[in-house]
Formats: sequence, C-alpha cells, structure tokens
Amino acid sequence: MVKRFIDVLHKEISGLHRAAYLLAFFSFLSQILALVRDRLLAHYFGAGTVLDLYYAAFRIPDFLFVSLGSMVSISVLVPFFIDRMAKSDNDGRRVIDEVFTFFSVLMVGAAVCTYFLAPYIIPRIFSGLQGTADMAELISYTRLLLWSPILLGVSNFFASITQASRRFTAYALSPVLYNAGIIFGIIVLLPYFGLRGVLYGVIFGAVLHIGCQIPVLARDKFIPRITRIANYSAVRSIFILSIPRTLALAASNLTALVLIAMASHMEQGSIAIFNLSLNLQSVPLTLVGVSYSIAAFPALASLFSSGKKSLFLEDIISASRHIIFWALPISVLFIVLRAQIVRTILGSGAFSWEDTRLTAAALALFAISAVAQSLILLFVRGFYAAGKTKMPLLINTFSSLLIVVLAYLFLFISKSYAPITDALEWLLRVSGIDGTAVLALPLAFTIGSIVNAILLWVSFERAFGSIFGRIHRMIFEISLASIVVGAVSYVSLDIFDDIFNIDTALGIFSQGLFSGIFGILFGVVILLSLRNRELSDIFTTLSERYKKIPPAL
Repeated sequence: MVKRFIDVLHKEISGLHRAAYLLAFFSFLSQILALVRDRLLAHYFGAGTVLDLYYAAFRIPDFLFVSLGSMVSISVLVPFFIDRMAKSDNDGRRVIDEVFTFFSVLMVGAAVCTYFLAPYIIPRIFSGLQGTADMAELISYTRLLLWSPILLGVSNFFASITQASRRFTAYALSPVLYNAGIIFGIIVLLPYFGLRGVLYGVIFGAVLHIGCQIPVLARDKFIPRITRIANYSAVRSIFILSIPRTLALAASNLTALVLIAMASHMEQGSIAIFNLSLNLQSVPLTLVGVSYSIAAFPALASLFSSGKKSLFLEDIISASRHIIFWALPISVLFIVLRAQIVRTILGSGAFSWEDTRLTAAALALFAISAVAQSLILLFVRGFYAAGKTKMPLLINTFSSLLIVVLAYLFLFISKSYAPITDALEWLLRVSGIDGTAVLALPLAFTIGSIVNAILLWVSFERAFGSIFGRIHRMIFEISLASIVVGAVSYVSLDIFDDIFNIDTALGIFSQGLFSGIFGILFGVVILLSLRNRELSDIFTTLSERYKKIPPAL
C-alpha cells in the first residue's frame, strides 16, 4: 500500500493539459479543505477580534517566507536545476546541497531574529490594536507561527527538485495535507488550547507539507544535505537571479500587510472579512491560474533554454487561452452567486448575516480580477523561464504601490463623499451595514491587479511576440458565453427562490447550485454553437484519458 502510494507520488507527468488537470484536481481538493477550514473558523469565532488576531498573526511569518523563501522558489530553481543537471548529474547534486545549506541557515537565522524583534515590530505595524490586551496575544501567536516559514521554505525547495523532473503529484498533494493539518487543529486541539491549538494545527500542516515531498526525493536518493559550501558561485548566481523575484514578491506581500494594517483601524472583524473573501476568491485562481502556470513552467524553461522560442511562445498562448476560458465564466459565477457561496460556506455559528453580506460584497470585488490574477501568474513565470526577471519586478512594484495609493484614496472618498459611498453600497447590496469601509481594500486590490496584468501582457508581447492576435476570437467567444452564464444564473436565482427555502443552509445551497448549473449549460450551448476550440480540447483530453482506463472484468 505504502509502495503504491510512493509510486504515484514518483510518477512523471508529461503534457501541459494533463499536468494542469492533475494540479487542478488536487487544487480542488485543497480548496475544498480550505473552505471547510474557513467555515470552521467562521463558525467558532465569527468575523470578530479572535479571527482578526488569527489572520494578523500570519502576516510577518508570511512576509518572511515570501521574502526569503522566494530565493529558492520553483520559478528560480527549476530552470537552474534543469540546466545544471543536463550538464552533469554530480555537479547538479553538489549545487543543490550548497544552495540548501545556505538557504536553511538564512531562514533559521531570520526567524530567530524576528522572534526577538516581534515585540518592537508588531505594535508599529498593527497600531490599531496598540494599547489593547490583544497585542500581547498577537505577539505570542506570531512567534509561534515562525516555524511555518522554515518548514514551508524547505518544502518549497524540495518541490523545486521534484518539479524539475515533472513529478507534480507530491507538489500538488502538499497543500491538501497542509489544510488537513489546520482542520485537525480546529477540530481536535481548539477545545483544549483555544486559538493556540489552531496554530499548532498550522505547524502540523506544514510538517505534512514537507513530509509528502520526502518519499519522492528518497527514491531518487536526492534528499539535499547540510554541507560545507566549497564554491559560492552557484549560490551567488541563484541569489542574483532571485533578487528581482524576491523584491517583487516582497512588494506584493508588503502590500497585503499594509492593507491588513489599514483594516486594523476599521470596524472589529474587518481583517477577518478581508481575509475570508480573499481566500474564497483564491479558489478560481488556484484551480486555473496556479494549475496552468505551474504545469507550463518546466516545459517553458526547457524550451527557452534549448532555443526553441517559437514553441515557448506557443505554450504561453495555449496556457493563456485555457486560463481565460476557465477563469472568466467562473469569476462571473462568483460575482452573481456571491451571497449563496458565502452563506453556504461560512454561514453558521457566530458568522452573522451582516458578516455574510460584507464578505460577499468583498468577494465580488475580488472576483472581478480573477482572470487578471491568473494571467499575472503565467506571464511572470514566462518571464522567469526566459531568465528575464527585471520587468516583472518593475511592474509588480508599480502595481503594489498603486494598490496602496488607491486604498487610501478610496477610504478618503468613502469618508468624504457620501453619494459615492451610498452608490457602491447599493450596488453591492450592503446599504445600512456598519463597516463597509473595508470594501475599499478589495476594490483597490482588483484595480491594481488588472493594471498589473495589462502591463505584463504588453511587455511580454514586446519581448516574445504577439499573443492577443492569436486569441482575440477565443476572448470574444468566452466573453459572450460568460455574459450568458451570468445572466441566466441571475434570472434563475429568482426562479429557485420560490422553489427552495432559502432560510436554510440546504435551501440557499440548492438555489445557488441549480442557478449556476443552468447558467453553465446555456454557456456550453453558446460555445458549441461557436465551435469553440478550447471546449473541443477539453473533450479530446477527457476522451483520451477515458480510453486508457481498462475495462472492468
């Protein structure tokens, strides 16, 4: 049994769509568990102070992970490992050991320094909590979570090695186990340790995250070791290559930190609402954008390093087509069915109807940029596969600054121009609810993300060739189908409102489910009538997969 499980983890996956569907499948499982996790958190704590502390405690450890972990990220190491291993297997293994040693010492040292500096840093970042009894708890929780960037950073390093050989299963399974660990903390440890028990579950999930990578590396006898660094040239090369990506990711994470720090000055529960809606909108992002960008990356790096630039561009175009094909209608459904989604997933226990309405409004604003966020992941990885890291840094930094500026601008408008605020509240159906100022944050995030995607797209075309000219027909087709999906789903809500009792969890779930199904069916009819190529590709991929399944005896 164990051997068969390791065989599955060790299996090499070839083909963009097969790898993307594998990643999407495990991403779906991970997102299901993430939704269960968030429902449990919302049920026990509601959108209040405790959940605010929970999400705030992640910010500095996450910033540490993004800032240092990105130095040995998949986007940086996969092209480097592919190149080194192609030249010499022994040289590749030596480089891996030396980079692993440098990274491990750096990450542990940074975590230790942060542990002692936490009482001085945290009160300045979350000044809205200063002078309250919650500040000491936040410092303690943050210190506990400093184990997370160490464990996840090492796991990220291991994943770079497995992905270089196109073994995606272990990488895809790791977030599933991570969320399972957190759920274990909520269900088993919360009654005994309170919120601290949930954080123990986070650490346990991080251990599971790294644990599923080890069997694959062990079978190949490729587990990195702590060793003496005899030659710093490889470490220096990776460090120099990773600086632009590190700064870009740090800028994005710093932006999230600023937005949450701003939320700490708002109504109680604003941090929770921001994070819960952000987690919900990450479902289409993870299923589509992350899956396709990760699946495409090793092939992109290999094609560009071997000089096959035309095939490199073809892979980018193919991934772009399928990302837009999936992400656009999903984002429309999230906007139309936002209340049903939020109430079904989070609406129990201490999570009130007012919390639901505010979270649904924030989700709608985030969902507008789902396509943009997915394309950002692809174009950034395309630039990194080609070794061009400066342009994503410049664009991402500009977009991050734009998000912060827009957030402050929208907050000023919400306080100074009541008619504009009233119109936005009416549009998002949150009139008469306290705490709507938090909606300025996802609105700023969405506009900044769209600007980021446009700039990356234009820059990528200038560097590698035309993309829009090859996919403009598909964009028209899926846009038309998405409008139909949204319109039919919206009309169906009123129809099923009279059929189901929407005062119950089952009723509101059924209303959203059947409305979405009706919308999707009409969208598929539109695509079939237009003879959409992407829909045909999906049917072809699924039929090929079905043919390989042996008949039952």
